[in-house]
Amino acid sequence: MSNEKRSNEQRSNDKQVKRYKTDVVLVGAGIMSATLGALLKQLEPEWSIDVYERLDAAAAESSDAWNNAGTGHSALCELNYTPQNQDGSVDISKALNVNEQFQVSRQFWAHSIESGVLSDPKNFINPIPHVSFVHGADNVKYLRARYDALSANPLFEGMEYIDTADEFTRRLPLMGKGRDFSDPVALNWSDSGTDVDFGALTRQLLNYISGSGGTVHFGSDVRNISQQSDGTWDIKIANLRTGSKKTVNAKFVFVGAGGGALHLLQKSGIEEIKGFGGFPVSGEWLRCTNPDLIGQHSAKVYGKASVGAPPMSVPHLDTRVIGGKPGLLFGPYAGWSPKFLKQGKLTDLPSSVKPGNLMSMLGVGVTELGLVKYLVSELAQSEADRVETLREFAPDVVGKDWELVTAGQRVQVIRKKGRGGVLEFGTAVINAADGTIAGLLGASPGASTAVPAMLDVLQRCFGDRYQGWQPKLKEMVPSLGKKLAEDPALFREMFDWTARGLQLDDTTLLAEPSHRAEPSHRAEASHRAQPSGV
Repeated sequence: MSNEKRSNEQRSNDKQVKRYKTDVVLVGAGIMSATLGALLKQLEPEWSIDVYERLDAAAAESSDAWNNAGTGHSALCELNYTPQNQDGSVDISKALNVNEQFQVSRQFWAHSIESGVLSDPKNFINPIPHVSFVHGADNVKYLRARYDALSANPLFEGMEYIDTADEFTRRLPLMGKGRDFSDPVALNWSDSGTDVDFGALTRQLLNYISGSGGTVHFGSDVRNISQQSDGTWDIKIANLRTGSKKTVNAKFVFVGAGGGALHLLQKSGIEEIKGFGGFPVSGEWLRCTNPDLIGQHSAKVYGKASVGAPPMSVPHLDTRVIGGKPGLLFGPYAGWSPKFLKQGKLTDLPSSVKPGNLMSMLGVGVTELGLVKYLVSELAQSEADRVETLREFAPDVVGKDWELVTAGQRVQVIRKKGRGGVLEFGTAVINAADGTIAGLLGASPGASTAVPAMLDVLQRCFGDRYQGWQPKLKEMVPSLGKKLAEDPALFREMFDWTARGLQLDDTTLLAEPSHRAEPSHRAEASHRAQPSGV
């Protein structure tokens, strides 16, 4: 084809590009966009909201149930939130913060059930014990110190410390069978944990948005974002089904595209994204295929990460409830790919390197050699190696009862620090100074803190309206602005209310396992936290 003919066709295509206007564009149909959209629809019902998703389904990347850890991260069992200090004491500050954030999410979900924003809570959240597990004398000593530090706080009321073989096996028969208890073991056990299917939750929230006048567009790839002279944003979108293109002009844009957020924020040209980079880490799970084994384990059991492993690679034997059916997985086994999304491109990582973040990326390459070494060792594992790792949790398992499945892709935040950069294993809200665009980078605790993260976006980007929204926001999140850890009576009130609203006191789906001891026996067999007086 001649250059002249190609040019004529291009001009013809340009004429066919349609333009639309809307108040809000949300990029990505995952839990973050869905949460923000549901908040805005209640705060400003007249605003037009459009959600654009590249794939043909909602929550098909990081928010998908099998791609996301799905714990309902509340720091009840995740040991990376409670590091040990040099003097042997345990720092619980991050655990308190994560738990506070999850309580905010619980309140929003419970209010959403009451107000009809969400329908069936059993569709997305179910009660399941959260358990920390260690073995070896030094680790047992650490877990006792962790228990002593956490159990005195109202947010962790009811946590138990268990270090006897009989009680261990009664609670966790799959893990107790075949175990050599000459190697000391200990558990921190919390009955107040949950399993959250963020894919199902996302779909319910998007249904509310679309049923309230918003529009969700699938198969729509956001190609570029550029700010106009009046402060609005032009979003260029390609329909992957028809090949047609359009431009949508929006007053506010939120980029909740998971691993794809970094590229789009870079394309926006905002000053605040300079210096930020991303490091992708993939993962795999062993999923149990034997119903008898699934029936022998009803808990989320988290262990300690290997030396040099990122926090997202903390091993856990995890009961999941997906589609109303209990399942069991173990992992994650770390992997690596330059893709930023599970269905991304091999060029994602190299194309993310820009002059503004080059030094940050190079700096992390030098300082994170331990992580690189860990990833190399993980990639070298065979099927037998993976099963052997699983046997640290469940000694008698055999490989034929488990299948390997690919997990979602996570992109860890690289932030500029000094002349170089630092790798962060958390989430970061990035917003332009004028508040017209924002995005979310990072991974864990991610989805579990979607509500406080999106409240942060509202406060940063709608400062002129945020104060006026306070009455409505406090209907959705009654404890907004307060620290529950400092108000035991309010925490108990909020916890009991959310438990009722989310039907977490109804254990009909996950029937009480026969191996669980009665409360009076539990108190005799383990060291139990004292009531906080509420």
